[in-house]
Amino acid sequence: MNGKRPETLTLDRMATPIGEAVIATDAEGVLCAVDWEDYFEARMRRLLERHHRGANISTGRAPAAVRAAFEAYFAGRIDALDDLAWRTNGTAFQQAVWAALCEIPAGETRSYSALAARVGRPAAVRAVGLANGSNPISLVVPCHRVIGADGSLTGYGGGLERKRWLLAHEGAAAS
Repeated sequence: MNGKRPETLTLDRMATPIGEAVIATDAEGVLCAVDWEDYFEARMRRLLERHHRGANISTGRAPAAVRAAFEAYFAGRIDALDDLAWRTNGTAFQQAVWAALCEIPAGETRSYSALAARVGRPAAVRAVGLANGSNPISLVVPCHRVIGADGSLTGYGGGLERKRWLLAHEGAAAS
């Protein structure tokens, strides 16, 4: 036994124009997960268990800087989440996809195939889609900015209506 204590994550809930967001931060106040209340049980708990196995989860308030960044984003400052510190676990491939997602500027979109090419795996479009869907830090790691090759909206863990709203909020066009 290594004597290491289990990680502690704090869950905060925040009202937004598109529903209640659930925000998870670690003991250092670093963002570990973001999801929507109506997807919390089905998705976020599963992602927290996968990426932070054995963590103690408590209810509390996210650090003021984290809350302020989300408030600013929803108030119209679409770059407010860009400098927010985040940390999560994942495979090397997932980490590469998530890093590439962070390179998509607000107001722009990319196709899954463009994202696959960006990570150096142009034939791995489905794998990129799976990594995109396993992203535990939506909004900050902007998986909503990925659309179909034909410009259509495709899956989003928070639902297509939220994805449509987020893209419009950021000034991106999607069909």
